[in-house]
Amino acid sequence: MLVLSHIFFVVWLLFLWATMRYSVQMFQQNSYRVERYNRWLKQSGEWRMRPNMVALLSAILFTVALHWSTLMLFGLWMLIIAVAEFSIKYKLPVVYTMRVKRLIATRLLLTFVVVALVHIFAVEYTLTAMMLLTFDYWTIVANAINKPLERAITRWYYNDARRKLRAMPNLKIIGVTGSFGKTSTKHFLYRVLSERYNVLMTPGNFNTTLGVVRTIREHLKPHHEVFIVEMGAKQRGDIKEICDLVKPAIGVVTSVGEMHLETFGSIEGVAQTKFELIEALPEDGIGVVNVDSVEARRYIEQRGFKVTTYGIESSDADYRAVELSYSQLDTRFSVEHDAVKDDNYVTRILGRGNILNITAALAVAEAMGVGIEARRRAVKQIEQVEHRLSMRRQGGITILDDAYNSNPTGAKMALEVLADFVTEGARYVVTPGFVEMGAKQYHNNKMFGGDIASSMADRVYIVNEVNREAIYRGLLEAGYPEDRITLVASFSEAMADLQPRLKAGDVVLYENDLPDSFK
Repeated sequence: MLVLSHIFFVVWLLFLWATMRYSVQMFQQNSYRVERYNRWLKQSGEWRMRPNMVALLSAILFTVALHWSTLMLFGLWMLIIAVAEFSIKYKLPVVYTMRVKRLIATRLLLTFVVVALVHIFAVEYTLTAMMLLTFDYWTIVANAINKPLERAITRWYYNDARRKLRAMPNLKIIGVTGSFGKTSTKHFLYRVLSERYNVLMTPGNFNTTLGVVRTIREHLKPHHEVFIVEMGAKQRGDIKEICDLVKPAIGVVTSVGEMHLETFGSIEGVAQTKFELIEALPEDGIGVVNVDSVEARRYIEQRGFKVTTYGIESSDADYRAVELSYSQLDTRFSVEHDAVKDDNYVTRILGRGNILNITAALAVAEAMGVGIEARRRAVKQIEQVEHRLSMRRQGGITILDDAYNSNPTGAKMALEVLADFVTEGARYVVTPGFVEMGAKQYHNNKMFGGDIASSMADRVYIVNEVNREAIYRGLLEAGYPEDRITLVASFSEAMADLQPRLKAGDVVLYENDLPDSFK
């Protein structure tokens, strides 16, 4: 019996680690925000789908029956669940940052302390306690315990970054924000300004306060002259918090759209948050705003902001991209500003949305003294930004990768590129649609289905369940043939069906991808 007890304890440890690791992974994907994690638990139905409830019921059954055969069957079941969990390959596996390591250590310590106390004072309930402590909500408890320490560590890092910025008073700081387009604009701006300045930009998706702090502490050097800061936001005050740290002199607002409406509450809330960047600029600061974005235009007109505007569709924009022409090799365009037309811009970047982003970069570059020839040279050499309507070829098949653009406007532009693509092969769309749009999510995804139907796509793969019905209805109501719609549970399932169909000349558009927290 002692040997069986030890074996069972080892199996329980494996089960605990498997369930705890997944819980922490989802907590990390929800930005360590308790309210978002709770919303995910509720919306994903994890409390029903995960093995916790079965584990608890089995533990109670053993406590009542006290039969070792029940315990062994229970242990075998836990082992199967643990092995299955360890075999899953996630799109975004848990990143073992110092915060995650502290969170895991606290949760493990909490688990063993509680189990030990129950074993001492109420031994018959030990197994029940062991199972209760595998529940996802204990991650929230561990986070609450760690909160004072995390705040102290964050404050120290923040102050250290601020001290470093104060030591570089001549550093020109540019903030870039928007519901979409900010990452591409950041990259394009970096390339154009590098013609004249030594430039640093926040890497990857380091667009939170902590990401900016980390960039400053680890990458900012005395020789840098310009610091481009991408500013993301999921709730009001996020942009202001970053601005309070870096004090930008130039601010670019790329768009105001229906992103993260679950936390912002309304499109007005989105606009207020994005324009926290413009409001943070000094009196001699330069604001640059995309007025093709209807909500951005409306907001600057309401508030009377004096900014430099840019666009493609807006004839009154201060900087306007015109004479766009596309080929399989490149895109050509000109830029009108101040009654002058700068022509002969050539780029390998695809889509009107990216030309719009390049125009923003050119407006800032001219304000910072980058000459016309340097601007043309930089635009010609701009590299594609991975997963943002980038193009690659694999064995005669063209891949349009727009996996990181999760918004209706960007998706529509990507579908335009797909429709305009000159090919004798078939066109495919693989997408899970848009998320975090609150009450408008179903409507926007249904409209997206209609847009796909008019894009000349020969087959559509609707990935995941979250937006399946909306996209499906949008396709059918737009007259898209039902037998050319494939419903799949995951990206890998879509690829398993798509790969045998592909032949040279085919074009595949990947429009958005969702992390593992969405079903």
